[in-house]
Amino acid sequence: MQAFEWVMPMLPTVPNGPVVIANARLLDPESGSLVGLRHLLIEGDSIQRISESPISHPDAYQIDAAERVLMPGLIDCHVHVLASMLNLGRMATVPNVFAVLRAVPILRGMLERGFTSVRDAGGADWSLAEATRTGLIAGPRIFPSGKALSQTGGHGDMRERNDIIEPCACTPKIGAIARVVDGVDALRKAVREEIQKGATQIKIMASGGVASPNDPIHYLGYSEDEIRAAVEEAANAGTYVMAHAYTPRAIARAVRCGVRTIEHGNLVDDEAASVMAAHQAIAVPTLATYEALAKEGASLGFPAESVAKIEAVRGQGLRSLEIFARAGVRMAFGTDLLGESHRLQGIEFRLRSQVLGAAEAIRAATTHAAHLLNQSDRLGRIAIGASADLLLVNGNPLEDITLLTGQGEALDLIMKAGQICKNSIHHNNQGD
Repeated sequence: MQAFEWVMPMLPTVPNGPVVIANARLLDPESGSLVGLRHLLIEGDSIQRISESPISHPDAYQIDAAERVLMPGLIDCHVHVLASMLNLGRMATVPNVFAVLRAVPILRGMLERGFTSVRDAGGADWSLAEATRTGLIAGPRIFPSGKALSQTGGHGDMRERNDIIEPCACTPKIGAIARVVDGVDALRKAVREEIQKGATQIKIMASGGVASPNDPIHYLGYSEDEIRAAVEEAANAGTYVMAHAYTPRAIARAVRCGVRTIEHGNLVDDEAASVMAAHQAIAVPTLATYEALAKEGASLGFPAESVAKIEAVRGQGLRSLEIFARAGVRMAFGTDLLGESHRLQGIEFRLRSQVLGAAEAIRAATTHAAHLLNQSDRLGRIAIGASADLLLVNGNPLEDITLLTGQGEALDLIMKAGQICKNSIHHNNQGD
């Protein structure tokens, strides 16, 4: 693997100055095509100019792309950056400082793979998002959900079966990715609390899950009144609810109650997908995690009861993509990886491209993901005024999606908000 220079600062900073990227072939995710050679001027955190002619700027740091492909930074809409263990039950016992320190290499790995933005689906908070925003630690821009909200016995309740339910079970446990909340009024308060603490969206558990001990996949999470209360409180704050849901009944029920994004959705059928399309809900399939858990879960300490649940949803993953596509449901990119399997983030591209093609797999991690985040004007595109989140790829990912499936070996340049995070292109110079 070619050596590269990692230059992202470890302390808060601002861009050192303007940057010119010359002779780049631009990848337009929306059209799924390449645009002929272009030259870009980046100042501050944004793209200021795109030109067919060379750009002369006496103070700019010059990068000759030499006809490499320049594309927007990638966006993963379902991650758990604090999930440094496969056994999420054990995560609840990890002190917060340890949980954050373990997240540092996870975040850096995501950025090295070209993910300049992520939506955390439970665990990360405002402080961790602020740490990556300011450059205190290297990592993507984080859109945090705070603690995911689960009913007693739901997907976020990691307690073992016992004769006595702990009186304090409804309080967040340090290091956990979720909290247990029951009842309409309690749920309203919990949503307000997570938003007050900096959540940019709210995550609820609307069905049973794989990683939790006591809730079969077919279980429904929360009453309709509780879901509507969460949706209303999120909307009051100008944001939305994302819901963990697998079965058609759980999916359609959540969407009819106002949920905007469905996470996973492996067991969706045509009727539930039609409900999603009618409500313009967005699907976030997460195929990578099931591949990882099926192949490595047992050897890495994934609980036996959870290993037994994997095949119930894994086998339907690729089929769900076909169903969503047939119904016209927009699909954003997500991975949902845990513990040591975070390194497999890029295989989501390979899995999706088998069904949808490379262009749509890339669109999911750029255009569609930016739409989900309500950031279409800033992220997922190369345009004047957009954030300078850019990847310079040594090859064309539209023709070879594997360029995006490793650990960033094919990425010669990674830029986040105008900051050069990785640069393996030599012979750069200052000025023209």
